[in-house]
Amino acid sequence: MERRESRRSYIKGILEQMFLGRYHHTVDEKGRLTVPARYRDLLAAEGAYLTQGFDQNINVYPIPIFERISLRVNQLSMTDPSARLLRRLMFSNAELVVLDKAGRILVPHFLREELNLDSEAVIVGMGDYFEIWSPNQWVGQTAMMEESEPIAVRFMDLDLSTGE
Repeated sequence: MERRESRRSYIKGILEQMFLGRYHHTVDEKGRLTVPARYRDLLAAEGAYLTQGFDQNINVYPIPIFERISLRVNQLSMTDPSARLLRRLMFSNAELVVLDKAGRILVPHFLREELNLDSEAVIVGMGDYFEIWSPNQWVGQTAMMEESEPIAVRFMDLDLSTGE
C-alpha cells in the first residue's frame, strides 16, 4: 500500500510539472500573449524558447527542454539535407522570451506573421512544452482529433500501455 501511494505521489509530481489543457487568449497590438497562470510557474525561473512548430504553429519550450532538443539536433550529420533543414527550421526561428510582470511573453513579429497569428491565440499543452496556434489553424487540428477511427488507426502502433 505504501509503495502504491509513493508511486501516486511521484506521478502527481510529474503531472504538476506538465503543460496540460487548452486556453484561448488575446494577442495585443505589440504581440504580447498572456501565458496561462498554470504555465507561468513552469516558465518563471528562466523563460522559454519559441520556435516555429511543424504544423503551422509555434512551439514554446522551457529552456532545459530546448537545450536537450538542441543537443540532439546538433548531433545530426551536417551532410544530411533533412538534418540541415531541421536545424534551419528550429534555430533560425528560435527566440528566447521571458515573462513580464503581467505574465506575458512577446511573440516575435516574424513568427506572428508567418503563422497568421493576429489578435487571438489558442494555447495547447503538450506535456513538456506547449504550442501556440492561430484559431483558424487550430480548427483543422480539432477536426483531425475528432475523427475517432482514423486517429485510432494512426496511433495503434504506438505503445501507450501504462507498463503495469
